[in-house]
Amino acid sequence: MNERQKFTRNFSIIAHVDHGKSTLADRLLEIGLVTDQRTKKDQILDSMDIERERGITIKANNASFDYHAEDGNIYHLNLIDTPGHVDFTYEVSRSLAACEGVLLIVDASQGVEAQTLANLYLAMELDLRIIPVINKIDLPSADIDKCKIMIEESLGLDPDEAIPISAKTGLNVKGVLEAISKLIPPPKGDINKPLKALIYDSFFDTYMGVVAKVRLYDGKLKKGDTIHMMNVGRQFAVTEVGVNRLTMVSAEELQAGDVGYVVAGMKKMGDAKTGDTITLANNQTDSVVHGFKDAKPMVFAGLFPINGEDFDAFVDAIEKLKLNDSALTFERENSVALGFGFRVGYLGLLHMEIVQERLEREFNLALITTAPSVKFRITNTKDEVYEIDNPSKWPDTILIGKSEEPYVKATIIAPDHYVGNIMSLVIEKRGIHMDTVYLSKDKVQLTYELPLAELIFEFYDKLKSHTKGYASLDYEEIGYRESKLVKMDILVNSEPVDALSSIVHKSKAEERGRVIIEKLKDLIPRHQFMIPLQAAIGSKVVARESISALRKNVTAKCYGGDISRKKKLLEKQKEGKKRMKQIGSVEIPQEAFLSILKTGD
Repeated sequence: MNERQKFTRNFSIIAHVDHGKSTLADRLLEIGLVTDQRTKKDQILDSMDIERERGITIKANNASFDYHAEDGNIYHLNLIDTPGHVDFTYEVSRSLAACEGVLLIVDASQGVEAQTLANLYLAMELDLRIIPVINKIDLPSADIDKCKIMIEESLGLDPDEAIPISAKTGLNVKGVLEAISKLIPPPKGDINKPLKALIYDSFFDTYMGVVAKVRLYDGKLKKGDTIHMMNVGRQFAVTEVGVNRLTMVSAEELQAGDVGYVVAGMKKMGDAKTGDTITLANNQTDSVVHGFKDAKPMVFAGLFPINGEDFDAFVDAIEKLKLNDSALTFERENSVALGFGFRVGYLGLLHMEIVQERLEREFNLALITTAPSVKFRITNTKDEVYEIDNPSKWPDTILIGKSEEPYVKATIIAPDHYVGNIMSLVIEKRGIHMDTVYLSKDKVQLTYELPLAELIFEFYDKLKSHTKGYASLDYEEIGYRESKLVKMDILVNSEPVDALSSIVHKSKAEERGRVIIEKLKDLIPRHQFMIPLQAAIGSKVVARESISALRKNVTAKCYGGDISRKKKLLEKQKEGKKRMKQIGSVEIPQEAFLSILKTGD
């Protein structure tokens, strides 16, 4: 191990959403003198406006800085920031693969939450050194002793190592840097072996093309080398290497143990696939870096421009966004009601919201999203298996041998007096109770298996309202289970509206159909003829409403006289309405789609 490696520390910060990762990163960078009064701002590693407004981290980011420790040495610290939300677990897992240790933050007033545990297990799988940090001790509700008990009992870490800090005021943050330099091991790796580096993230720069963020395990990398991507199988000539000190600073070379970036004339995001291993073309390493998983989309929805003329701009926008967000998948789709658009795969509902918001903001588009669904699996009567993420591809009932839907294992952590509320919500969502563990005398961890389709459908909002915002949720996929699924069509004037059809569990079809139809009844304006609204499964109608016709009082001019005159006029009107209904088409206003799809009902 050379001198440089001996004083290098690669670490990451993990925590539940909103426990203060970005704030601690700000303080560490201030002490490391990377930011000064001029460049200082809150959430400095969150570069997107949305991240700053919502106070969440979406993209993993990194920064390198130096620290003068009390033992007189200067340590090179590489901080790799991670998102906290469950949708971005894949970002976290790759960031951790590039580290030797992590700071696990626990909020002093909230204690251990669902994501804290999920991220702890990720770090344990990679065998990282874990340092617990108790943050927000400046709050009046902070309870450090209770946190230490939870750190020992539910996380199984040494409570004496836990460092109580306030990232907001900067109290005791130096103690964190001391712990990093003392407790986290230096990176292993041999500078004389062939180059072996992991791409843990990449982004697109208009001038340099694709910039890959890398962690070197063995060997070294400098300008002029020809690199070989082991998974993609392509080769590129390196034009620049360097480290990220908030701005990119080019360097002579990177060595084993370093975290930095490499520019090599890569034009497409697919050239620098996250999790790929880089080696030298003329001196290749014999093994790839393990632990790479492709990000799998969990939620699918159609995305359409509200204005049909914007479609070309939309295609351009989504392809550009894909350069910055490797987890996004999309294919073209067209709908009778909404025109041309894309079927997009997202990691979760938050990801879906953020993608739509970024497209609308950064590219000035107005978009509409159809109801989200998941990937179902169908075995037909000939025993062929299909995956279906779009209701329009659902086959006829007679052709289906069995249908399956994805299930997840959901971990909910909440105060114990909300257990009843949580249980009733999960039963309503077709969940199966697995086990209950008390993390402390009043905090309980509940584990359920439940269908992903129910989880993405307002589950999180209801969970928060049932527990006054105290519950936290984490979930992971556990595979497919057989389930009675049906396709529900919404018919307006006997014509199916494709944008509103959905795949639902048989037991839920009727109530969901009724909700949509009652909503449509309020939103579609009255026409000259009566309009029937129906929710149907195959040929069976499960819910129906009618919008009555606008009528003109044709008998107004008759006063007195024989009743048959009035009858004759009304019959004549009836004939006209009938003819009108046959040739008339119903205009469904765009607002109707927007409000139905917005609520996700």
